[in-house]
Amino acid sequence: MESTRLLSLAVSAAQAAGELIMEYYRSDYEAWDKSPGDPVTTADLEADRLLRARLMAATPEAGWLSEETRDTPERLDKRRLWVVDPLDGTNEFVAGQDEFAVSVAYVKDGHPLLGVVHNPATDETMAGVVGEGITYNGEAARPFSARAEVRGARVLVSNTEVERGMWDRYQEHLNLGPVGSTAYKLGRVAAGFGDAYATLKDKHEWDICAGVALTLAVGGRATDLSGAPFRFNQADVEVNGVVAANPTLLAGLVGLLQKEDVR
Repeated sequence: MESTRLLSLAVSAAQAAGELIMEYYRSDYEAWDKSPGDPVTTADLEADRLLRARLMAATPEAGWLSEETRDTPERLDKRRLWVVDPLDGTNEFVAGQDEFAVSVAYVKDGHPLLGVVHNPATDETMAGVVGEGITYNGEAARPFSARAEVRGARVLVSNTEVERGMWDRYQEHLNLGPVGSTAYKLGRVAAGFGDAYATLKDKHEWDICAGVALTLAVGGRATDLSGAPFRFNQADVEVNGVVAANPTLLAGLVGLLQKEDVR
């Protein structure tokens, strides 16, 4: 099957990129800011080159969208697309924290078909095809959380958002789990390590596409903060926050996050 071949390709490429990244981790590399608080390193760019070379050589018909490649409008005419973040969680990488990941997704007609999230520092790989479930390090993942009750739900959220107090108003309602890397959080939730993922900040398609694919693969749902599902390969690649969970819990979380007065 095509999906099996593509998933194997994506896993192999993500793990190879991870090996490259680990050659730089806690070692010597160049780092600079693309914008305030948005660093990029030698590892980001080298991993991007490796992923593009491997993935596009095998699928020349596909388009390409990556955080570290200059975007061009040609991708908008492509039915198939790789959506990649070669090193999601660069802040954590620079800080020497083991909470970053390689994120690789394959999209057809705006819908993710498969996703791979690989954390080379912890040697974790979450991979799956939509409709077929996911694996965690090559074995069947833990069951996806079926929790329905919002109060007390274990929600993985951004370290930075917690530090900035963005989640203060929800702390009485939720069991917050601050973790780095958007892709890593989404992958961990899909693999059964948490009930839900949520962010109150805008994200980009490359941050979330692989994690959304994994969420869908285990029967979950992922939407923006208004409850709208995602469609990828858009001209504007920013999305208005993210919530990912099983359908019942997601509806409750979206409702909670939309409330102006949370008590």
